Amino acid sequence: MIISPLGHSCFLLEESTGTRVVTDPYSSELGISLPPLTADVVTVSHAHYDHNNVSAVSGDPMVIDKPGMYEVKGVSVFGWSTFHDEVNGKARGSNVIYNIRMDGVNVCHLGDVGHGPSPLMIEAIGPVDILLVPVGGNYTIDAEVAKEYVDRLMPSVIIPMHYKTDDVDLDIEGVDAFLDYFDKDDIEYVEGGKAEFDRSDFDDDYSMKVICFDKN
Repeated sequence: MIISPLGHSCFLLEESTGTRVVTDPYSSELGISLPPLTADVVTVSHAHYDHNNVSAVSGDPMVIDKPGMYEVKGVSVFGWSTFHDEVNGKARGSNVIYNIRMDGVNVCHLGDVGHGPSPLMIEAIGPVDILLVPVGGNYTIDAEVAKEYVDRLMPSVIIPMHYKTDDVDLDIEGVDAFLDYFDKDDIEYVEGGKAEFDRSDFDDDYSMKVICFDKN
């Protein structure tokens, strides 16, 4: 499978069969614009402009924006209801975490989760090979709480998202505070705009690493 970062919390996940999943497509109000996209599935963690621009994705995709179990063209999607804040949704509403299984690899997208992990959450989410985790704080969890999710879910690959970049005009922190929790040898800066994985990568004592697509 191939993961391509598209900015903010949006990723294109491509299975070897050709099935394509887009996560949390954003509006150009964010300050950046999505490239032309076609997908079979679009997952939406919550109904904010920087996560729910479904109309930007062509191909008549199935839109998944609620918790539940879904199966689309051989790809399994499990959504678990959480909150966008620390006060049970009273400040920013709900958030859906998705565990997406393709090519035998479990990819967990935490959306804009705004609170720490509970034992029930960790059990419900299930096994995670690749974790897409927000780290910018303010509107989501910050670097410290993001590291808690890493420690509890124990993914092999961590990809930070939803952090400050030169083009995103949001009051959030950059990625460095999160990267500081890891040894430099465990951080891999990937060029070329995509990363490719195979189930066998995770079956052969795959050591944990953080993948960052933005060189800071």
